[in-house]
Amino acid sequence: MSIRSIERGLRVLQEMNLQPYTSIAHLHERTKLPKPTLVRILRTLEQAGYVENDPRVGGYQLSALVASLSSGYHKEPMVVEAGRPWAVAVTRKHQWPVSIALLDRDAVVVRMSTVPDSSVSPFHKTVNMRLPLITRGLGLAYLAFTPDEELDLILRMLRMSDDPENELARHPDKIGRLVAMTKKRGYATRAAHVEPRNSDTIAVPVFNDSGRVVASLGLTYFRSAFASQREANERYSTVLKTASEEITRDLTRLNRSTLG
Repeated sequence: MSIRSIERGLRVLQEMNLQPYTSIAHLHERTKLPKPTLVRILRTLEQAGYVENDPRVGGYQLSALVASLSSGYHKEPMVVEAGRPWAVAVTRKHQWPVSIALLDRDAVVVRMSTVPDSSVSPFHKTVNMRLPLITRGLGLAYLAFTPDEELDLILRMLRMSDDPENELARHPDKIGRLVAMTKKRGYATRAAHVEPRNSDTIAVPVFNDSGRVVASLGLTYFRSAFASQREANERYSTVLKTASEEITRDLTRLNRSTLG
C-alpha cells in the first residue's frame, strides 16, 4: 500500500528534474495532478529547502539540496562485484560464511557477506558491520598490506582513537611486528582477546592489477570445530589466497571491459 501524498511529491520531483525551470501549469499538464494539490506540494518542498520559487524567471526550480538525496546511494564497488561469486563458491564448498570488506577511513566495513548462504554462520548478519583494523581479521588483512605512506597515515589516525582495540597503534614496535608477521604469512586472524571468542576469522588481502590492496576477504568459523587455530589456518588460508587471486583476475577483466 503506497502513501499517496509521498507518491505525488515524488512525481513532481521527477518531472521538475527534467526541466531547469517549470510552472504549475506545466506540472499540471505533465502529472495530471490538480493545481491546488501542486501548490501544496511545491509549498511543502520549498519549505523543506528542495524547491525554489524564483520570480525572476517566473517558475520553480530544484535547489542544490536535492543532490543530497543521492548521497547515500553507492553503486556496488567493482571489487565486490568481482568477489561475490568466489565468496559464494567458498561457502558452498566449505559451509562457513565469507565476507568482503572495504576500507572506510580508520576501519573496514563489510560490504558483502554469504551469511545467508551458510547454515553454520556464527553471526546472523554482518553486512555494514564496521570492524577495527588492528584486532579484526578483515581489518588487519587490509592494514598490513597497505603502502607505507598510507599505513603511516592510518596509524596516525588510530593513535588518536579512544577505541581500546586501536591501542596497539600507540606502540610502534609492536604494531610493526604484527604487520610484518601478517605480511610474511599472507593472512590475518582476529585477536584472541576480543569478542566473540567462540569464533575466529581468517582473512586475506585482495589486490587490483597494480598490486594495491583494495579489499579484504575473510572466512569465519567456530573455534570448537577444530582442534587448534593452526589447523583452521592451514585448511582455509590457502583457499582464501586462491580465491583472492581469482578475484584480482576478474577485477582486472571488469575494469578493462568498463574502459571499453
